[in-house]
Amino acid sequence: MSDDPDPAGGPRDGPEIPPIPSPDAVEPAPVPAGFRSGFVALVGRPNVGKSTLLNWMTGELISIVTEVPQTTRFPVRGIRHLPDAQIVYIDTPGIHKPRHRLNEEMVRAATQVLREVDLVIVLVDASDGYGPGDRFVFDRVRDAGARAILALNKVDAMRKEDLLPLIGEAAGLNLFQEIVPVSAQTGANCDRLLEVILARLPEGPPHFPPETLTDLPLRLRLAEAIRAELLHRTRQEVPHAAAIQLESVSEEQALTRIEATILVERENQKGIVIGEGGQRIKEIGSAARQRLQEILGRQVHLALWVKVRPDWRDNESLLRLLGLAPS
Repeated sequence: MSDDPDPAGGPRDGPEIPPIPSPDAVEPAPVPAGFRSGFVALVGRPNVGKSTLLNWMTGELISIVTEVPQTTRFPVRGIRHLPDAQIVYIDTPGIHKPRHRLNEEMVRAATQVLREVDLVIVLVDASDGYGPGDRFVFDRVRDAGARAILALNKVDAMRKEDLLPLIGEAAGLNLFQEIVPVSAQTGANCDRLLEVILARLPEGPPHFPPETLTDLPLRLRLAEAIRAELLHRTRQEVPHAAAIQLESVSEEQALTRIEATILVERENQKGIVIGEGGQRIKEIGSAARQRLQEILGRQVHLALWVKVRPDWRDNESLLRLLGLAPS
């Protein structure tokens, strides 16, 4: 592994996030009478469990989950296929006060989704109670005129007697059609949340073929798999300042070769990622390779480099290249 890739390595096409497809994006096929399908957004402030809930509700590891707030940087769609319904869940970036161009794009994407879906699930960390960030999200949902359900998450981390006041306060807002306590970590009461969602989806044909689990482009899934291992193994000051730029993906008979650059903003962050004697980047690479092999279903050779790009989070052209801003 080298820590300073040749910047003149040819074109680097960034993955694009596809728009929500129209209902006729899938070839019409016979569906059971009363079949329901629709788009359901998961929104909330950072670190309330949106990605964990997406993975639980779809039964697939679709969105990366870490203890780091603002892990999700763009809408991630996961599709749940049922005999009589198809639910397209959309995990959104946490709605927060932006500090960089990247954060502005994250919040823009999250709030834009509110007006495009059939139903919004607003997540709150019930163990923390309601804070200014939650109320800011409530206001955005009200402004969008969205049909909303409140999911009081992390109830496994609180006393039951503290839950009723939260339910009563939320009911008084006249914003939510239903309030459902859940634990996305353990799955507690998620079956009830599924019932509530299904009852509110419109009737119609599926939007995606039955074999589709996510519409996330493959290159973006690969980059996210690498970033997940980076987040798990670096200090708090690095994750928000790091991004993965996929340089190349090439197929060979026995394996797939992937080259990627970890972008950071400062030299000291580069040192943290590399680690003493290159140990940390070796650990990141080894763990990421395992994830990539699970995604691709074949052997992977992964080469990682680290490069300093000051203020990349405010560089709009680079954000577009990384798939983190619209082209």
